[in-house]
Amino acid sequence: MGHDKLRKFAENETFSCLIQPSAQELLRDGFLHLRDHPLKGRWAQEIFHNDAPITLELGCGKGEYTLDLARRFPERNFIGVDIKGARLWRGAKTATEEALPNVAFLRTRIEFIGAFFAPGEVSEIWLTFSDPQPNSENSRLSSPVFLDRYRTFLAPGSRIHLKTDSLLLHEYTLEVCRAQGLEVLACTEDLYGEERRFDPWLYEVQTFYEKMFLAKGMKITYLCFLLK
Repeated sequence: MGHDKLRKFAENETFSCLIQPSAQELLRDGFLHLRDHPLKGRWAQEIFHNDAPITLELGCGKGEYTLDLARRFPERNFIGVDIKGARLWRGAKTATEEALPNVAFLRTRIEFIGAFFAPGEVSEIWLTFSDPQPNSENSRLSSPVFLDRYRTFLAPGSRIHLKTDSLLLHEYTLEVCRAQGLEVLACTEDLYGEERRFDPWLYEVQTFYEKMFLAKGMKITYLCFLLK
């Protein structure tokens, strides 16, 4: 392991906005019986100290999308989730330097997400440029397997947003919505190529990969739906 990565891991321990739970403790009773994390049901009291709605970005990478959303919507709380500590270092460091009160980061596998949030505790999810998992349908973050996990903690009427360069993942998720009778609120296969009919911030808030793909002339898809 490189010295820079070791430095980042050490600095991660100093960030109060970065939660790094023990996977061993969560799995003490096995994967099918994950132990609840102490923050489950207590994010408002212990981390944000307010009752504002919570938005998750799953697979947040360096957290630039989570940070930008938090800056634009100070009336909401945002949590970026990823398993890579070296990536989360960047987001947690920026949140700390800017003293952003409505940002937190959680280092964990998304398969464990139900161990961290109580029923109704989360009101929105962003899936930004998730791995399309072409050979493993159940590993896609918009698969019925994951939607069932989200249902355990999403409040009624919660929205899930999917931004991706993968037409496979976009079409697959749209088909899941149809199969489950989920209401689709917005859908486009070319977010930037069509008439810009969505809120302006949707075009202005971009991930690192989104900027890179746009620079290469690639199309970005967008889908927003309600999870029953």
